[in-house]
Amino acid sequence: MLGPLAVWSGDGTAVRVPDAKVRTLLAALLTRPGQAVSADRLIDALWPERPPRDPAGTLQARVSQLRRALEDAEPGGRARVVTRPPGYAVEGEVDAVRFAALVEQARAVDDPQAKAGLLSDALALWRGPAFAGFADEEFARPAVARLDELRLTAVEEHAEARLALGEHAALADELAEAVAEHPLRERLRAVHLRALYRAGRQGEALAGYDDLRVRLSEVLGADPGPELAALHQAILRQDPALTPRRSNLPAPLTRLVGRDAAVRETGALLAAARLVTLTGPGGVGKTRLALEAAAAHPEDVWLVELAAARPRDELAELVAGTLGVRDQSPAGLADALRPRRLLLVLDNCEHVAEPVAELAARLLAAAPGLRVLATSREPLGVPGERVLAVPPLAPDDAAALFAARAPGLIPDAESEPWIATICKRLDNLPLALELAATRVPAFGVRGLAERLDDRFGVLDGGRRGGPARQRTLRAVIDWSWEPLPEEERAALRRLAVHADGCTLEAAEATCGPAGVLARLVDRSLVVRTGDRYRLLESVAAYALERLREAGEEDEARRRHARYYTGLAERADPLLRGPEQVAWLARLDAEAANLRAALAVGEYAPRLVDALSWYWFLRGRAGEARRATAAVPQAFTWHTAFTMLSGEGSDSEELRLAALARDDRPWARWFLSFTHWPYGDLAANEARIEEALAGFRAAGDRWGTAAALATRAKTAVVRGDLAAMERDAAESRALFGELGDAWGTLEATDALGRAAEITGDYPRAAALRRDCLRLARELGMKSEEAFALAGLGRVALLTGDLDEARDLHEQAHRLAVRHAARSAQEFAEVGLGLVARRRGDLGAAETHLRAVLGWLRRIGGGTGVAFALTELGFVAEQRGDAAAALALHREAHAIALGTGDPRAVALALEGLAGARSLAGEHAEATRLLAEAEGLRAAAGVPLPPGERGDVDRIRARLAG
Repeated sequence: MLGPLAVWSGDGTAVRVPDAKVRTLLAALLTRPGQAVSADRLIDALWPERPPRDPAGTLQARVSQLRRALEDAEPGGRARVVTRPPGYAVEGEVDAVRFAALVEQARAVDDPQAKAGLLSDALALWRGPAFAGFADEEFARPAVARLDELRLTAVEEHAEARLALGEHAALADELAEAVAEHPLRERLRAVHLRALYRAGRQGEALAGYDDLRVRLSEVLGADPGPELAALHQAILRQDPALTPRRSNLPAPLTRLVGRDAAVRETGALLAAARLVTLTGPGGVGKTRLALEAAAAHPEDVWLVELAAARPRDELAELVAGTLGVRDQSPAGLADALRPRRLLLVLDNCEHVAEPVAELAARLLAAAPGLRVLATSREPLGVPGERVLAVPPLAPDDAAALFAARAPGLIPDAESEPWIATICKRLDNLPLALELAATRVPAFGVRGLAERLDDRFGVLDGGRRGGPARQRTLRAVIDWSWEPLPEEERAALRRLAVHADGCTLEAAEATCGPAGVLARLVDRSLVVRTGDRYRLLESVAAYALERLREAGEEDEARRRHARYYTGLAERADPLLRGPEQVAWLARLDAEAANLRAALAVGEYAPRLVDALSWYWFLRGRAGEARRATAAVPQAFTWHTAFTMLSGEGSDSEELRLAALARDDRPWARWFLSFTHWPYGDLAANEARIEEALAGFRAAGDRWGTAAALATRAKTAVVRGDLAAMERDAAESRALFGELGDAWGTLEATDALGRAAEITGDYPRAAALRRDCLRLARELGMKSEEAFALAGLGRVALLTGDLDEARDLHEQAHRLAVRHAARSAQEFAEVGLGLVARRRGDLGAAETHLRAVLGWLRRIGGGTGVAFALTELGFVAEQRGDAAAALALHREAHAIALGTGDPRAVALALEGLAGARSLAGEHAEATRLLAEAEGLRAAAGVPLPPGERGDVDRIRARLAG
């Protein structure tokens, strides 16, 4: 529409629309893009003087021709022309619609750079006069008039935005043609007059005003409007307000991405303070931010590039030369600046920071109208200085910058994760991202991401036009490295062996005095976040290269491992008491450093031993299993973590092998506690008794409490609920005295189980909620999942199936996410129970069979019996008596072997169901009675949520 009628397919191929009438039809439809144009109006457009005999039919034929032409160009193209009462409509991307949208977007922004860019994009859409070839047709005239007016308005607004950017010289000539074509448009005249005046062409500006005045009088009998008349007077008296500010700022070649808030903050600081310093690591974008903020400053702005500055005597000369001051001594420069109002941008001050600070202080004291905006990798330290530390880009902004700078890159679902990886690996630093973006044509996004371990080789060159120090990633960091004294270089090298940062204490122990670290922070080479200090990944890679060049890597890693081994040994006993939560958080923060320290073989045995309880509390069985496998002295720990990770095929065999090498009370307890419901339950109980006796004999209160909590849990298997309550209560009291939250959780869990078994569901739910709270305080995801599933089990037993399903699903998701296998299987069983109660037998069987295989493999007798019984109920509810009987028989045999009265009672009820389905009513009645008697004797009543199975069986027997 914005030029001769033209159509393109989605891939940019021109579409031929044959036949003049078909083209006229399309033009008429495009006068109202996306909206229906009535058939009568289309007929008038096609045949304004002599319509055909059958106008509606002929119109329909032309529509078919148009659809066919679009379909031939692109499959599905015919759908662009839709029948919509009272006629037809064209749908698709239309240049006129895009043009209007861009103009509206431009009006919504205040930044002249952004406004000019949007309007430039809008005007670039025009290829000639609107509706060229149809402009004189009656149907097109309103649309042509509307578009022409909007185009002229866009030209005026574009010129005003460019004028604000200081492009008056170019505009003075460029607008002459538009003014000649539209001599009576006052807004266009106004911007042209301003451009002429600012370009030093005052006479031409006054002549332009006179030309407009004469034309208005002759054509309209009117005078110029008040705004234009005021402008004329301002030009006559050479009003200073018309004069543009003076500046030597370079025009930006690209759009600034992700720094809108920082630009505003810098502007606010400049309004409030006379010296503002932007600090940050090399490549973070300090210079670009300074230039963007300076461009918005209302006064004269002068940029002085200090990267090449050398002795302090040259600094005043460099500044004076930039400002055109003849007397280039510091005193002469200060005198020249005294009456002036301007912003001085001092860029790249870091290597001459001290003399820059002295000169800035002198000039600011002499010239009250002076403001200074400095960029430096460290503050200048001048009184009154306001420092803004420029951070790396936010992840989304970093991805947007990378995509904008990478030639031909259009992010999609496949490339976006790799882009995110590149941005993260390059610390979201704009310069590094721009360097990396130039490599996309060579490697592709994935290939580039996979090669960043060799970042200095991959990002070597590819960026032309900037300073040499910014053309490669290595050069960027070299610029910061070269001025460092050896003491700071040594500390930076040694920091490189730290993974994910370190504390001040760790840095002092491994790298050098705190004062040196503070200077590296000031120089933006070390990032301080809270109480941690870290290197950006690229700086760390550079420093590690320097460490190797210096031949210091082995010693630095030994020093690092020695410190973190000592830290872990200090933490280990404190993980069993009131400081447990604090030390868990401390070790969490150092997890990467602790893993790195494990690689130093001489410290590995001590470190593994000190970290194993931490790994257990954090549920990191897989990591612990791998670490302990490499340390023969950690065989007991390795065995326990093998069982916890769900990898052991026979829990009892693993325990016996470990105990043959380690018979300490602690080993007997921990190996029995680990997977306590699985393996030889009687042998497990015996070991717990031995461990408890050993702990008590040694006066070990923590060990005593731990063994009591485990013995309480095993008591449920033999149905000794009184012992369970007694041991759990004593354990909870001891752990409470010791201040151990994990132990309190364990004992509370045992009490919750007892309340659940005895049918005290309100108390069971309250205790489970206590467990959930403790697990969350500790950050123990596996225990949190168990607690959620435990609450789900209480809901299930009380018949609240919706709540039960929700809680078990939460537990299952959490367990899967954190690889907590036992908790995952516990939640899976709960989901199977909920599905069966709801009558979804297929889902129930899927859940239960998923668990059964794992339970068989690890020797989970009670669990196997329970899963078999539930599967037997599924078979019974399906009417398969033979399958149900086989499953319940196996369940009953296993339950008898465990001695768990609940398991035996449930298996008896299952057998009763199978017998009743087979018509053996007398036997079924006997089995139900036996189960009821067993429950009564053990004090484990039938839960309301399980009563449905017995009720169903009794109903069958009664029928």
